[in-house]
Amino acid sequence: MIGAGIGNLAAAIYLIRDGGWDGEDITIMGLDMHGANDGESAATFQKQYGYTDLSNDRGFLNRGGRMLNEETYENLWDLLDGVPSLDDPATSVTKEILDFDHAHPTHDVARLIDSATGIRNKGDGLDYKHMQFDNTDRELLTKLMALPESKEPELDDLSIEQWFAKSPHFFTTNFWYMWQTTFAFKPVSSAMELRRYMNRMILEFSRINTLAGVTRSPYNQYESIIMPMRRFLEGKGVKFVNELKVTAFVFKDTAMRDEIVVTGLDYENVRTGERGRIEVSEDDLVFDTNGSITDSSSIGDLDTPVVEDTRYAPSALLWKQATEHFYDLGHPDKFFGDRAQSEWMSFTVTTDSHELINEIARITKQQPGNALNTFVDTEAMLSLVIHHQPHYHAQKENEGVFWGYFLFPREKGEYVRKTVMDMTGREMLEEALGHLEHLDATGALAKRRDEIMGTVVNSIPSFLPYASALFNRRAVGDRPLVVPKNSKNLAFVSQFAEIPFDMVFTEQYSVRCAQIAVYHFLGLPDSKLTKMHHYEKDPKILAKAAVTMFR
Repeated sequence: MIGAGIGNLAAAIYLIRDGGWDGEDITIMGLDMHGANDGESAATFQKQYGYTDLSNDRGFLNRGGRMLNEETYENLWDLLDGVPSLDDPATSVTKEILDFDHAHPTHDVARLIDSATGIRNKGDGLDYKHMQFDNTDRELLTKLMALPESKEPELDDLSIEQWFAKSPHFFTTNFWYMWQTTFAFKPVSSAMELRRYMNRMILEFSRINTLAGVTRSPYNQYESIIMPMRRFLEGKGVKFVNELKVTAFVFKDTAMRDEIVVTGLDYENVRTGERGRIEVSEDDLVFDTNGSITDSSSIGDLDTPVVEDTRYAPSALLWKQATEHFYDLGHPDKFFGDRAQSEWMSFTVTTDSHELINEIARITKQQPGNALNTFVDTEAMLSLVIHHQPHYHAQKENEGVFWGYFLFPREKGEYVRKTVMDMTGREMLEEALGHLEHLDATGALAKRRDEIMGTVVNSIPSFLPYASALFNRRAVGDRPLVVPKNSKNLAFVSQFAEIPFDMVFTEQYSVRCAQIAVYHFLGLPDSKLTKMHHYEKDPKILAKAAVTMFR
């Protein structure tokens, strides 16, 4: 297994659970241990592939994070139901997460914030319970949602802004501000993917303003999901090899070049520089993560801006090498050849008191764990995520941690007048504080600025050039099938493999890919795959969506 993210961890569990495999027959090779599911201490992160030493390595780091969903992540919950929690081995990870979420339900009351006029749930004209569609918006959105799957090719290489070209008003609505910052879409993103999301997440359409459908884990997802999966697999004898980059597939040269058979893997140890080849028999299976959204990311610290890593994503480079041998394995450049479509910048703030988080809660009128606050009047589209505290097991009682991101890092800040790409972690936090202070009618935060900044342990920027690459404009065929036609032992398990109906940028998608790959090679019928809901066919859900569209 090439890549140690949630997809291959899931595939290993399926092989053991449903295939009766011995864990000792499975090897998982990864560049680092974290993937895209939150993170760990900054000191640990800087020792991972591609990162240099920080001048300030204190505090914690989230490169990014994804929200879970109870109703539509069917594969994830089924899989994790058999994985014991690390905090309570008698409880499954699924039960632990859902119990926590039910005890701490999300109810966002400050989803959109306009620094000039205040929180947008105040006032008749700025109530974000209203989607603010006009009739042309409704017509185009309905037409997109109603397009049958068989006609997806009509959306080949079409962007969202091209689909809504007749109605630029769409991009000024509450709906769009909430949608793009909840899921990380951009106007240049794929209309094809928006169609899939609108159908798969139609249940959330009527409650997107409060994020009531968001399911949160007790701690960050790395500790709540990834670590339990790794520990479970280690207990089954699965071998993990870290800091190994697979650089090329070796394929069998079949008579008509019409069969895909991997016979070897060329590799490089990224720590020692050692190179070699792993022999692969025709009876072995190879599962490849053919694209990672955290590839080529770079980090800074409180007083150090990031230095952009311009290298082509290593996971996609391996995928690209495979396409040089076979014609029907997709087009990685569609996703990894245009950073302008996919890049964004995050920053993680660690404080040695709760004062700053308390101030944010006072100003936004909501408690940690509920908040995804988007400042809609920012050119760089700044959002803040205030986690339920603590967010890390190692977090001390006096420490606070929260996270923010800029969807358009090439734009300038309103208070720190430089591009986000050039900002230090301190400047990113100062940009956020400027907006919060403008919103604070009491002026208390501004008066306490020096005191508040004195509590900051670190603010770590992280540039992710491919964060939204899975939403890049694409055509049918740009993503390879999970198990390509005529493949005898190679499967692709990632957000960049093609499965029908489901939506990328979710843990669900990776786990679904894993199940499809495993069941194919085990000879299990598709009818045995985990059943998925089709809320887009539920009359009650559609009726609520229709009411919301006209609200």
